[in-house]
Amino acid sequence: MPWWIHLFVVLFGLVIGSFLNVCIHRIPRGQSVVRPRSRCPQCKHAIRAWENIPLVSYAILRGRCSKCKARISWVYPLVEALTAGVFYLLFLKYEFSSPFFLNAIFFSLLIALTFIDLYHRILPDVLTLGGTAVGFLLVPLQSSEFFAKPASSLLVDVITTRYFESFLGIALGGGLLWVAARLYLAVKKVEGMGLGDVKMMMTIGAFLGWRFAWLTVFLGSLVGAVVGLTFIYFSGRDKRYELPFGSFLGIAAIAATLWGKDLIAWYVNML
Repeated sequence: MPWWIHLFVVLFGLVIGSFLNVCIHRIPRGQSVVRPRSRCPQCKHAIRAWENIPLVSYAILRGRCSKCKARISWVYPLVEALTAGVFYLLFLKYEFSSPFFLNAIFFSLLIALTFIDLYHRILPDVLTLGGTAVGFLLVPLQSSEFFAKPASSLLVDVITTRYFESFLGIALGGGLLWVAARLYLAVKKVEGMGLGDVKMMMTIGAFLGWRFAWLTVFLGSLVGAVVGLTFIYFSGRDKRYELPFGSFLGIAAIAATLWGKDLIAWYVNML
């Protein structure tokens, strides 16, 4: 495949990552992601076109506003680079088949939710419930043969497989976390998990189905336990410190999408 196609995918990811930065900043504040144009949070200077080139502008400006010299968060280039990176991994896995485009939408939702939860400890319904609806309606696109199958066999595959697995993913993914949250509340008498995490797992289940939803919960819990306990230990915070579990679920869901089959196969061979 020509080199410029690989470059195009990376540039496409950078542009989407730049838009996700807008979503991460504005959605928790209830602001439009379309208007007004991007501005410096400190001096309200309108960002000019050359100041909004993903990664490049941050490097040229040395991480500071061109007018007031306020520091620009390192999260902005991180989100852009991360989005480009995971889009490219998706492309290597699926090329330009339907799963690439569907999971590009999925990864965009996950990245936005991951950073919003990390900084605000909320998972907005517009992304979780909206993502659940989009994932369920478009889940047939997870089949790389969606546009190549005859209508008759496609109908059977959609009804008996994709939609059914997506429905189970929503029910079991969200239901698993809801039960865990209720049990924790009953035992500890405090909330250990919010409904936002439950709704986020519904989104993940809608896109990935029940098998990878279970894998996401397992990986998210594992990453959360390791990272959370390490952070609490070195920061000296109390064990009741609220951790952004949605952020861990986001990381786990990306891993499950890209390497889920390999991880499950590896685990089975270990038994």
